[in-house]
Formats: sequence, structure tokens, C-alpha cells
Amino acid sequence: MNLIPLPAFQDNYLWLLHDGQRALVVDPGDAQPVRSFLAANGLQLAAILVTHHHADHTGGVDALRDETGARVYGPVRERIPEPFDALTEGDTVDVLGLRFNVFDVPGHTAGHIAYYTDDLPGDPLVFCGDTLFSGGCGRLFEGTPAQMVHSLAKLATLPGETRVCCTHEYTLGNLKFATAVEPGNTQLMHYRQQCEARRSRGEPTLPSTIALEREINPFLRARQPAVAQAAHGYDGADESDEVAVFAALRQWKNEFR
Repeated sequence: MNLIPLPAFQDNYLWLLHDGQRALVVDPGDAQPVRSFLAANGLQLAAILVTHHHADHTGGVDALRDETGARVYGPVRERIPEPFDALTEGDTVDVLGLRFNVFDVPGHTAGHIAYYTDDLPGDPLVFCGDTLFSGGCGRLFEGTPAQMVHSLAKLATLPGETRVCCTHEYTLGNLKFATAVEPGNTQLMHYRQQCEARRSRGEPTLPSTIALEREINPFLRARQPAVAQAAHGYDGADESDEVAVFAALRQWKNEFR
């Protein structure tokens, strides 16, 4: 089973998983990179998994469905190009001989979902859209800080070896912010150097892993004293209130340059 991050737009990744014959793609905001990869590798598109409704994640859905007959899956509480199979937490998707478990992870959008599988020969993976990034998390366009804290905590409980397949190459910017929040985190400094080297070679920084994100991502570390103290220093957030700390971090990140 092959996992491919297809670059799109300025910084999107359209994740494609294939077994040499059939493929699935996640959040195809642009049909052309997917179309080209399928043709070049002689693959049939079997399924399209959508995490949320934003155009850079859904813009290629109609074209790919029409051209390939692929079955489309997406969140029940969001407007996804129809027809699609509407999903919510507890549902499963079976494709390419794999079973994906669906989780509700609202915050970035109101109905955002994620897809997790541990059926692969290698490590498990999660397609988490714009909820969790390496070193960061999505902006709160439709959800609340409390919702996002709960969603991130849900992802953080996945096995540590789970590969984090998020959909934007935001890692260097996120790690710059994370360093401002937690400058004494030596694992963060080491990871930042690794990612800078990868990007200098034109390589993706992704996928990350859940275990790594627990150690370097400030949005998963709101209960850590150093992170809570930094949030308090930013806007006086109550260090004992995880949601208040998260909200302060998210606002700080929104304004960070």
C-alpha cells in the first residue's frame, strides 16, 4: 500500500493511497493532480474521502466522481458535493481492503470529520484534514475553543505511531510559533531543524506522528506548565483552564508573524 502526498495550490496536500491497482484520495480540492497521477500509474480511483466542506478540499470532487465513478464519503453535517455517503462518528468506510473509522472533530468547521485506519501493513494513519497540523491546528472558522480542545484530545489518544496526514504544508510556520511558546523544548528544536532541512530539499515534512505531536505541538500541550505560562503571559489566560489556554494560543497564533 502506497501513501502519496500530491501537492496542490500553494501548500495543500491531496493524500492518495493505492495498492498498485486501485486508489483512494482525500480532500481533492483540485482534480488535475489526481487525474495526472492516476493516469501515469494506471490506477482506478475507487473512493474519495472528504473531511470538511472548504473549497480547497472539495473543488475536484465532482470532476473526479464523474470521470471515474468513485464513491464519495463526507461529513453528514456539512454541504459536500452530492451524491455522497454521509458519515458521522462511529461509522466505518471499507475501501481497498481497509476499514476506516470515522471521528467527529469539529472546530475548524462545524462538522469536520477524520478517518483512521490501523489495517495497513505498516503504522496506522489518520486523515485529519485541517483539524491537526504538524506543530499546529486549524483556525476556528465555525467551532469553539472547547470543541477544538475536545477534537484534538480525541486525536491525541490515537496510538503514538499513527501517521498524521494533514492537508497543508504549514509545518515551518507552526514550528516558529511553537518555539515562541515553548523555547525550552529541545525535542521541538531538533524537529524544527529536521523540517527545515527537508523543505530545503523540496521534501514534504509530512506525515508526522501522534507521538511526536504530543511532544512538540503547543495546541496538544495546553496542560503543560510552560505552555500555560506562555498563554498567561500573552493575554492573562487562567493557567488552570485548558480551554482558556488553548483559546489564548489560537488567538496568539492568528496574530503571530
